[in-house]
Amino acid sequence: MKIIVPMAGMGKRMRPHTLTVPKPLIPIAGKPIVQRLVEDIAKVCGEPVDQVAFIVGRFGAEVEKSLLAIADSIGAKGTIHYQDEPLGTAHAILCAKEALTGPVVVAFADTLFKADFTLDSSVPGTIWVQRVDDPKPFGVVKLDEQGRITDFVEKPQEFVSDLAIIGIYYFQDGGYLREELQYLLDNDIKDKGEYQLTNALENMKNKGTTFVPGRVTEWLDCGNKDATVYTNQRYLEYLQERGEELISSSAQLHNSVVIPPVYIGEGVVVHNSVIGPHVSLGNQSTVRDSVVANSIVQQSATVQHANVTNSMIGNHATLTGTPADLSLGDYNNLRV
Repeated sequence: MKIIVPMAGMGKRMRPHTLTVPKPLIPIAGKPIVQRLVEDIAKVCGEPVDQVAFIVGRFGAEVEKSLLAIADSIGAKGTIHYQDEPLGTAHAILCAKEALTGPVVVAFADTLFKADFTLDSSVPGTIWVQRVDDPKPFGVVKLDEQGRITDFVEKPQEFVSDLAIIGIYYFQDGGYLREELQYLLDNDIKDKGEYQLTNALENMKNKGTTFVPGRVTEWLDCGNKDATVYTNQRYLEYLQERGEELISSSAQLHNSVVIPPVYIGEGVVVHNSVIGPHVSLGNQSTVRDSVVANSIVQQSATVQHANVTNSMIGNHATLTGTPADLSLGDYNNLRV
């Protein structure tokens, strides 16, 4: 089994955090979004993952090293592939065409999920979906009486289905997918100026490929600051339910109160503070004389004399003051 991970660039909706790192490397409960995604897919697959192919922009050697380490952490080989122009989802996946052999999972790296199913590798294709209250902003699937997918509908303004596509797909034959993606590029078949995966899916379905839905129990978005903070909240709750240890043994807590669920990384120092609930403190961060709730504080950041909630504070940033809702990027200093 291979996992193909097209990664967004330095996304504008997550600035200032994405000025220095790509969005999928922002941490959720102490691990990058993309690492959480890869680990959760590996659990659902039910079989070993031998390769993780990351499709990236020119992010630099340090980012690529981090991605390769993520693949290594699940016992897989990591490979890096470049998409130098944003020409659509089909084009992005095809940038890793060398990896499109055998069974593959394609997963776009700005979403997380909770699922209680095991992938059925005997079917030709699985599109992972979740039921939503308002399907208008999403691509959705229609099903027949046997539960097979009959149609892909992009952002339906009239109700046709409430099963939204979450951006994770299984293909039994990666080589077949590669051929269909290449067909789009060779024949310049675009939708809204880009080569789209949904066009390839439609062609495959019309040729007789059976797709079925894989229904997740929760779909978590990491598209902007507020969504990412909420995803961190929900993920901490999952980890607490699993009984995972969330506080590092090297953390130093002095005269402080921790209200779980809270993740506290290695070498963290907390002094005269209240932390939680739903807080992630990255490695080597420091919190003094503060109250921090429902927030992500990244590595080597400092918070002091502050009341912080619903916030993200970047790597090596320093916050002194009393803000209540903010998004502070890497290496920033703010005094209020």
